[in-house]
Amino acid sequence: MWKRNTYYFVKPFLPWSLRMTMRRWRAERQKRKFANKWPINQSAGQQPPAWPGWPQGKRFSLVLTHDVERRKGMERCLAVMDLEMKHGFRSSFNFVPEGDYKTPKKLRDTLTANGFEVGVHDLKHDGKLYNSRKGFLNSAQSINRYLKEWNAVGFRSGFMHHNLEWLLDLDVTYDASTFDTDPFEPQPDAANTIFPFRVNGKNGRAGYVELPYTLPQDSTLFLLFNEENIDIWKRKLDWVVERGGMALLNSHPDYMAFGGERSQDEFPVRFYEEFLEYANEKYRGLFWAALPREVAKYFGSHEGNRASGSQ
Repeated sequence: MWKRNTYYFVKPFLPWSLRMTMRRWRAERQKRKFANKWPINQSAGQQPPAWPGWPQGKRFSLVLTHDVERRKGMERCLAVMDLEMKHGFRSSFNFVPEGDYKTPKKLRDTLTANGFEVGVHDLKHDGKLYNSRKGFLNSAQSINRYLKEWNAVGFRSGFMHHNLEWLLDLDVTYDASTFDTDPFEPQPDAANTIFPFRVNGKNGRAGYVELPYTLPQDSTLFLLFNEENIDIWKRKLDWVVERGGMALLNSHPDYMAFGGERSQDEFPVRFYEEFLEYANEKYRGLFWAALPREVAKYFGSHEGNRASGSQ
């Protein structure tokens, strides 16, 4: 914990290239060490007990989410929206309420009017949300205010930090701050499942559904490892399909280059479009293309029915 806190304290003073060099050095070692658990951890593919299956008998669910970290990412959201609509998809955009940009109401309204979802991404995205219980409780009050104002039901922490018990203080239907397997995250403890799961409430607090991301993040593939194709995405998606799980992808408009030239912290948006095309061409008609809130509602209702039936 103290190493992580120290890193986020000095991070604003470190050049991006130096931070990425440090991360790549560590990640290459982790990649070799966890070759049998990333990008696929076989044990994560086991269906939960009494798994109800997906709606309409679909083989798997496909869930697209985006974390919008900076202003340039916010300014690209409508371009990402248009790209997804072109291929028949809808997604969720998670915005930082008190980061280095303000999320216009007009943008949120445009997204939701077109069938997309808006969620809350951390509070300040500074890596400090979980530094102390008292600090988290104070932040939770602000987060809950933004959830209500934005009519949002979903949350994801910055840097995938998480404390599933503390998250019960948020007024959410679902959280999406975990993953089935990802040894490259600052908090690498994995949920070890490609299915949604329930986090039960305590002391009068309502519980929520946890939605782990199950496909590697775009930043991991194209910035950390400099991948030049989407082969890892294809391989992982095929594996999730075989096991009937939830293929949940988290990508970042901040890193998607729509023009010719791109900066060192960007990748060609065509990689993301190729993924959408691959899913459509290979699995058309076989997947439930759902928003995170729809998955949480569906799974939560089945969990509730099962619990009431067992009493």
